[in-house]
Amino acid sequence: MTLKGRAPGFVIAATGLRAEARIAARSANVRAVAGGGDGARLAQLIEYSVAEGGQAIISFGIAAGLVPSLAAGACLVGREVLYAGICHRADTAWTARMEEAIGTAMRVAIAGVDRPLKSASEKRALNAESGAVAADMESHIVARLATRHRLPFAVLRVIADPAEREIPSAALAGLRSDGGLDPLGVISSLLQNLGQLPALIHLAADVRRAMTALVRCHYLLGSDLGFRNLD
Repeated sequence: MTLKGRAPGFVIAATGLRAEARIAARSANVRAVAGGGDGARLAQLIEYSVAEGGQAIISFGIAAGLVPSLAAGACLVGREVLYAGICHRADTAWTARMEEAIGTAMRVAIAGVDRPLKSASEKRALNAESGAVAADMESHIVARLATRHRLPFAVLRVIADPAEREIPSAALAGLRSDGGLDPLGVISSLLQNLGQLPALIHLAADVRRAMTALVRCHYLLGSDLGFRNLD
C-alpha cells in the first residue's frame, strides 16, 4: 500500500500498481493509493483518504487499449467512465486543464473492468459493447466514490497493452495483491510454459514505454495533477 500523508486539502490518486502510485506521490499535493487489482481494497483506501481531507480524486496509471489506433505510450484523458451501463462524467474543467497541459493527450471514454483483459478478442468485444477506447480496473471505482461524496474526479491513463496484445499468464502471476511485483511468480509461470516468453518480452517493452509517458504526464500536470482548486 502507498499512503503518503499530506496536509488537509489534497488530491487522491487511485492506482492499481505501486509503481504508478510512486509516480503520483511525487506531487506535493497528492496522496496516492494502490489497490493491487482489488476493487474493495481500493475503495476502502479512497474512503480513508476522503475522510482525511481529500478534495478530488484522479484515476491515474496505465490501461489496456481497446482499438488498434492506440499504441503503447498513448496518453488519454478520460471524458467519461462507463461501467455496468452507467456513464459517469469526469470534471469538465479539470479534464480540459489536463488535456491542455499534456498537449498530446486524447480526450476519450474509458471503460471500467473488474478483471484484466487477457485477449485481443476480449478487448474488441468491450469496445463494441461500450464504445470506450481504453479500459482499466480503477476508474469506475473512482467515479462511483467521487459521485457518492460529491467530489470532482478525473482520469489520466496511458496505454500499456495495445488492443492486439495478448497478456500472458506469467504477467498476471507477477502481480501481488498490494500492487507490487512478484518476480518469483513470473519465473514460476514461465517454467510451466516457456512459450509465454516472447509475449512477455513484448508486453514488458510496452509497459516501459507507458510508464515513461506516465512520468512525463505527471511532470506536466504539476503538484496537484492539474486540479488547481485545493483549499
